[in-house]
Amino acid sequence: MDIRDIAPWELLQKKMTWEQLKFIHNKRVLDFGSGNGITADHFAIDNEVLAIEPDEKMLRDRFTENDYIQIKGDMKELKNFEDESFDVILCHNVFEYAGEREKIIKEFSRILKTNGYLSVLKHNKVGRVMQMVVLLNNFEHANELLEGENGHAQQFGTINYYEDTEILEWSDKFKIERILGMRTFWDLQQKQEIHKDKTWQEQMLKMELKVSELEVYKAIASFHHVILRKK
Repeated sequence: MDIRDIAPWELLQKKMTWEQLKFIHNKRVLDFGSGNGITADHFAIDNEVLAIEPDEKMLRDRFTENDYIQIKGDMKELKNFEDESFDVILCHNVFEYAGEREKIIKEFSRILKTNGYLSVLKHNKVGRVMQMVVLLNNFEHANELLEGENGHAQQFGTINYYEDTEILEWSDKFKIERILGMRTFWDLQQKQEIHKDKTWQEQMLKMELKVSELEVYKAIASFHHVILRKK
């Protein structure tokens, strides 16, 4: 797979994530729900990376520029790792679609080293409502979300929204280090053709990073990046 095949919005999100995790070097990293492997591949430049993904199509088309270990599987694979096996665990856009969140995060707390990092990317419902109303004029779905109903992702199915702090209810082994906003402005841009413009992409990335730590912008971002540490 080539980076040119990645949708501009996805690439922006990846680049933001990598920038927010740029402190990760010379670590043992687990990418759980690694998808097309672009993030596993990126961190494999100077880390020992192991990736787990159940989707065969994504595995067929995955990024393989750098060396990392890819396992086809799901949460059952976590049982195979010894206690405190990893310095960092990445879990990006997974918990919305997982029925066994608490079991997964309890395994994370077992296999992650003390003071190790857990990086969780998640949907932010407020940002989704903003997108529905401002960009897509989909008032029906905006109202459904406001009334507590779940969303739907074409590729992955039902989006089971959860609050950032709910992660701490699933396991008492973690503390939240930082919460960062992601795709605050991008998903409200109505001029779709401009998304392909490289200069615009660079300017948007800088702006998104600039506001990612500011509470008022974080509140309306489409996604949140929750960085936790194991106590």
